[in-house]
Amino acid sequence: MEDAILEHTKGNAGAGVAGRRGGGVESTPRRPPPVPSVGAALDNMAAAFRSPQQVLLLRSLVWPGVLDSGSTCCRCPLGAKRYLLTENIMKLKEFQHKKVAVACNLPGTKETYLRNLEEKLTQNKLILKEELRTLLHLCESRDDMELAKNVIYRYHAENRNMTVGEYKFGPLFMRLCYELDLEESAVELIKDQHLRGFFSDCTSFNILMDTLFIKGKYKSALEVMIEMKNQDVKFSKDTYVLAFAVCYKLNSPESFKICTTLREEALIKGEVLSRRASCFAVALALNQNQPAKALSIFSQIMKPESIICTNLNIMIHVQSNMLKALIEILKDATEGNLSRFVKKHVFSEEVLVKVREKVKHVPALLAKFDELYGKLHVNGQVTTYSLDALLCHTPRDVKSHMGLLNKRTVSRRTFQPLSQSLWAE
Repeated sequence: MEDAILEHTKGNAGAGVAGRRGGGVESTPRRPPPVPSVGAALDNMAAAFRSPQQVLLLRSLVWPGVLDSGSTCCRCPLGAKRYLLTENIMKLKEFQHKKVAVACNLPGTKETYLRNLEEKLTQNKLILKEELRTLLHLCESRDDMELAKNVIYRYHAENRNMTVGEYKFGPLFMRLCYELDLEESAVELIKDQHLRGFFSDCTSFNILMDTLFIKGKYKSALEVMIEMKNQDVKFSKDTYVLAFAVCYKLNSPESFKICTTLREEALIKGEVLSRRASCFAVALALNQNQPAKALSIFSQIMKPESIICTNLNIMIHVQSNMLKALIEILKDATEGNLSRFVKKHVFSEEVLVKVREKVKHVPALLAKFDELYGKLHVNGQVTTYSLDALLCHTPRDVKSHMGLLNKRTVSRRTFQPLSQSLWAE
């Protein structure tokens, strides 16, 4: 994400400087695009946001000409989607391709296949694994899903004692519910005691929580997380990200308590929480006016060099009234190595607005901040994305190259070296 922001600032910082050397600002300055929408859930946040017009006014007041500084951070492809899981976990494209393949290879018509399954249900015949898997790839409507639910109940009743090592239908069903906007049906089934064990993997719960997060149904997402805990399904790294994100969005004393408890339990178990999960916990603590707790969590983050950590650190200093240290951080960011090959610290406009409000009653600090504020814009180190938008972006997939290193070179059957053509496959 930082790369996307910085890439759009590299060629523009110099343009603002050149404009000032040549005699000031153009008569019709370019206005940056408006801050992108990050969903109705912003109403739940504790912090108040300035409108784009107020932000532009602040820029023009503290640094004349900054409107044409050329900082185009706001054009980076961030915040277009709200889900928190990567495509490696959601696998929506793979699911779509599989649906097409199943439909094309189906002997006969879809209607005939569904009718045959209905007859098997009526006659109490055994439902096979492949039949259920094919059915879930053929569903295209709510009526199809009603049949699928009945088949799932029958299949699980027949196979509840044979789940070890079996194919996991849970993630497949959740992707289907995501596609058909049937997240409420998914919540109903995942809580049903008669299906206990059918959704035995964390991926099913994670996909459903993410789907509910997209729709802004944070209370339902929290209920799913609690159900996951009650069913003793092991939390994954992504589960903690989703759980803390949901608590952050709810932004209440109760959700803060849940987040704190989950985090403490994870640390006691020896779990390693991701930087992303910790950032949501820090943001929630700040929204609940708990800067000491936020600082405690932040201090345990490994490699806090990301754009989110940079802005959270600023907010911790703001709420803790560490104003001189805050100015020093901004000063170091402007005076550091500004080579195009070195990542620069990028600050949210929203965060900088809050810094100025904090120092406006201290003339010396205010003057220094206004100077640094202008330098940050000239250097292309300011983005119009809010802290909430930065937190809730969709992460990029991290491709591992370990698979290439661990490829088999010997046949399991003949114990002979595999040919180069087989390696390529």
